[in-house]
Amino acid sequence: MRIGIIMNGVTGRMGLNQHLVRSIVAIREQGGVRLAGGERLLPDPILVGRSEERLREIAGAHGIERVSTDLDSCLANAADAIYFDATLTSARVDHVRRAIAAGKHIYCEKPLAPTTAEALDLARAAERAKVKHGVVQDKLFLPGIRKLKQLVDDGFFGRILSVRGEFGYWVFEGDDQPAQRPSWNYRKEDGGGIILDMFAHWRYLLDHTFGGVTAVHCTGATHIPTRVDEDGRRYTATADDAAYATFVLKGPQGGGGGGDGGDIIVQFNSLWTVRVYRDDLLQIQVDGTLGSAVAGLRTCKTQSRAATPRPVWNPDEPNPFDFYRQWEEVRDAAEPDNAFKVQWELFLRHVAADEPFVHDFFEGAKGVQLAELGLKSWAERRWIDVPPLPKGEGARG
Repeated sequence: MRIGIIMNGVTGRMGLNQHLVRSIVAIREQGGVRLAGGERLLPDPILVGRSEERLREIAGAHGIERVSTDLDSCLANAADAIYFDATLTSARVDHVRRAIAAGKHIYCEKPLAPTTAEALDLARAAERAKVKHGVVQDKLFLPGIRKLKQLVDDGFFGRILSVRGEFGYWVFEGDDQPAQRPSWNYRKEDGGGIILDMFAHWRYLLDHTFGGVTAVHCTGATHIPTRVDEDGRRYTATADDAAYATFVLKGPQGGGGGGDGGDIIVQFNSLWTVRVYRDDLLQIQVDGTLGSAVAGLRTCKTQSRAATPRPVWNPDEPNPFDFYRQWEEVRDAAEPDNAFKVQWELFLRHVAADEPFVHDFFEGAKGVQLAELGLKSWAERRWIDVPPLPKGEGARG
């Protein structure tokens, strides 16, 4: 079964590497996505962008036949059922509105929109048009996070007390060596900023792994005031490149998680201005009454209450403990697949066979909401409550 996908934004780093090569091309190479009835769903992408030369270069390298620089003509083609967007955040709302008007099912990168109001407007428009819609929430499908979620569901932690997250790396300024991220990330007027980018991730990760976010306190910063763009021009960074945040979560109410509903305190640092001295670019530590865990993108290690050491601190003698060796690694149940590919397969099944898919535009709006409130907290230097979105709107399926 063929399913046509309009892929807009595949000349960018994320669109090319994660969505095209490691997801759609990989799905094609494995013979498609198997549906419940045994049929196979084979993606047939058309690559859309501004540079036909670049699009043909990418298409030729990966066995793709179709490219276009005319988005409207692609949206008018009834043979392509899905529109995918990995373009600039500032352009996404317009693109998605046009795709909704054309009756396409839509899957797009986060953040869904620059503001909560725009994100909710897109979600409501998609519902009125009766098209299926989804937002990339890839970190939920990372092996390390999936292991962490399984520990929560199994009650390993007992009552969860706190979560500490460290994310980031040093993004070069672009003068002595090229920056690893495009320059628009550092221009607020183009939809840049680490708070808008990463709080969308932290919202779904926290909500779906530990408990709903109820409050935020955030301090942002633009630590590097000037950078050099892709053409060698120096520019002023108008967007934040660091965020130091505390969130409050409503813990799980009994059940498999073992929680009593008490608040969970989360501290999360998100920086493009930090040199990595930890096991991975993302590291999350969870501490509970019965045990703790430390998870990265792929790995997860635990320390149970019974295995917890009883150190006695003596600053006058060398530390006798090798704390790293006292943790036990959680093994993979199977060879992990690419997180983006796993979610793509879920969305394709959702479109073709109406299988459940909870990561919809309303869930995407929650991520935008947290970013917006984080920016407000920074501006006003205070705690901000995170209210629920309008009643009846949220994850479905």
